[in-house]
Amino acid sequence: MPENVKLNADRFLGFADIYNNSRPQSPEKVKEILLNYLGRNPSQVIDLGCGTGLSTAIWSDVSRQVIGIEPSMDMQRIAKEKLANLSNIKFISAFSNDTGLENNYVDIITCSQSFHWMNPHQTLKEVSRLLTIGGVFAVYDYDWPPVCNWEAELAYSLLFEKVAEIESNHPKLKDSFVRWNKDNHLTNIKNSQEFRYVREIVFSNSENCNAQRLIKLALSQGGLQAILKEDKDRINPYLIRFQEKILEIYGNTEFSIDFCYRLRIGIK
Repeated sequence: MPENVKLNADRFLGFADIYNNSRPQSPEKVKEILLNYLGRNPSQVIDLGCGTGLSTAIWSDVSRQVIGIEPSMDMQRIAKEKLANLSNIKFISAFSNDTGLENNYVDIITCSQSFHWMNPHQTLKEVSRLLTIGGVFAVYDYDWPPVCNWEAELAYSLLFEKVAEIESNHPKLKDSFVRWNKDNHLTNIKNSQEFRYVREIVFSNSENCNAQRLIKLALSQGGLQAILKEDKDRINPYLIRFQEKILEIYGNTEFSIDFCYRLRIGIK
């Protein structure tokens, strides 16, 4: 196992509850699109980098078996507790480039908001090995920040500009992870030559929100959490400013936000 892959998994220790309670569940639109491309209900689905199972549960009502693969035991613990009543879902601890599963038996493999933490070339080879002919691979991410009030979006963006600045200059943090560019996902899938057809689909999905959830969405991001663990005083003034601005804008009101999704698909 490459060391940088292990470092990426360690990045998500310690805030699984915040992640699970603020991040969006996978939209039904994802399932609808992938089932259309597959042309039938799947027998086997794998959710790579499944986190706390937010992207796993939607497959339980259409697939005989669903396997969530997640190296972070913090994340996997919550997934197992939350979905214990779904007997056709199981979770295993493994990495995307070495799942240990058998060849050519999976109909759908998904990566929700996780492919940028995986070595794309090694992962795509493993995905191709696992998929049946005609099987569907899907990588999907949502843009940050979600669509809401422009001042709230600006406050979010300013906070994470500071996160990026601190991470890139901090002696302990700058080499503590490897992140692959999301903008290259489609090209990497296409250039792997493992798929007969590749395309990107863009859509949005609305969810209810409040100020506390929007703040927790920021706190669910690994970069901010890494700084809070390692050098809290450097980010705290900016985090407090962000929290105050979000509470000033929204107070105790409920409002709608849109997550803008980019879905990249490869057909084996």
